[in-house]
This record gives sequence, structure tokens and C-alpha cells, in this order.
Amino acid sequence: MKKRQGSKALYVFAIFFALVCLVPVVYIILNAFKPSSELYSATPTFLPRQWTLSNFTEALQKGRFGTYIFNTLFVATVSTIIMVTINTMSGYALAKFKFRGSSIILIIILSTIMLPLEVIMVPVFSVLKATGLYNSLWALIIPSAATPTGIFIMRQYLLTVPNELMESARIDGAGELRIFAQIIVPNAKPAIATLGIFSFMWRWNDYVWPLIAISDPDKYTLQLAISNFSGEYAVDWNSMIAMAAISMVPMLIIFLIFQRQFVQGIQTAGLKG
Repeated sequence: MKKRQGSKALYVFAIFFALVCLVPVVYIILNAFKPSSELYSATPTFLPRQWTLSNFTEALQKGRFGTYIFNTLFVATVSTIIMVTINTMSGYALAKFKFRGSSIILIIILSTIMLPLEVIMVPVFSVLKATGLYNSLWALIIPSAATPTGIFIMRQYLLTVPNELMESARIDGAGELRIFAQIIVPNAKPAIATLGIFSFMWRWNDYVWPLIAISDPDKYTLQLAISNFSGEYAVDWNSMIAMAAISMVPMLIIFLIFQRQFVQGIQTAGLKG
């Protein structure tokens, strides 16, 4: 009975904490449906008295946010696909193949986690300028093609996959590419989902690097466009709040779809070292 009561109290606290964290998010979404008269009212209300979609339509037309949403969606999707592919292959090599220097390579990769983005901004920017990628959407995709965090997550998870599965496949004549595609990838779905959610979230919400790598307004991402959507003497808060609300939707949808794999991947990734 004491354990059950403790579990119930923990659930109640977790629900209460989640509701507290959700209040600002819900408030922003509700404000996006308010007309200007309510948004600037001296006595604001939580729920709109008059619901309207004009904030969204004006932002998409006047602010060209349709273009910015497409740019951000393209960068986040392509970057996630490339990142998941490279990191899964790297994690597979470090987890299942024993070769000279593998431990040193892993230590070097993990040591780069301690380097903040500000340290490598200048050299990465110099490489982009030298290769002609500056001021293009690929300048936001290529630098994040492989990350030490993603390699570590995939390696830790793939350590839990039995080696007997690969040995049996090799006995049956399967090549390494077939083993990777038909054995490793299906068994690594939770970790792949976890890495995919992280990657999409990082690219979707990224602001600092697009601010450095992009100068053409037609190639702005959503977060960069929102921060620049202000006049010289005034700020269109209605459109900014509407676009901020829209920017939350993709991440919520992705997490709701892959939440089971996400939780399973986080739990399993730390089982082996």
C-alpha cells in the first residue's frame, strides 16, 4: 500500500509539473488566435474572446513565412536523413568491429563533445567559404552530417544487439551491407528514432549557425526569419506569435509519433559501456 501511495503521489507530481511547463506553450498558441484588440488589451485573457485566423494568413502572405517554413523543413529533413545514416554506420563500426585504434578513435570522437560551437565556428565557416557552400541551405546541412553525440548513442545501443545474429548471417553468405540493412537497422529502430528526433529538433530550432552561414533573406530558416520579422519602429507581434505557434507543431507531431521508440532508445542506450 505504501508503494502504491508513493507511486500515485509521484504520478500526481509529474502531471502537475507537466501542466506547469505546458502553460506558457498553450498561452502562446491561444494568443496566436487573438485579434490585435485582445492581444494588446490592458486586461489580457487566457482564452480568446474572438477566435481569428488572420494572424496566420497575414504572416504567410506579408512575411513570406511559407518560404521560410519550406527552407527549414528541407534543412531539417535532409540533415536528419544524412545524420542518421552516417552516425548509424559509425556506431555500427565502433560497436561490432574490433580493429587497432578503435578505442582511441572513440575517445577522440567523444572528446569533441566538450568543444562548444563557438570554438569551431571560425574554421567551419572558412571551410564553407573555400568550398563555395556559404549562403546556401547546404551550409546548414553538411556541418551537422555527423555528430559525436549521435555516434555515441548508436554505439551504445548497438552493443546490446547480439553478435550471434551477424555471425549466423555471415555463415549464410550475407555481406556486410546486407547485414547492416537487414539486421542492424531493424534492431536499432529505437535508437534511430531517438537520434532522428534529436537531429530534427536541433536543425528546426537552430538559430546561431544559420545567422552566420546565411545572408540571403530568401534562404532564411524559420527561427532566423522570426527574429528578423520586425520593423524599424514597430514589431508585428501578431504575426510573430502565429509563426512561433506554427514552429512548435512539427516537433510535437514527430514526438507523438515516435515517443515509444524515443523512450525505449534512451533507456537502452546506457545499458552497456
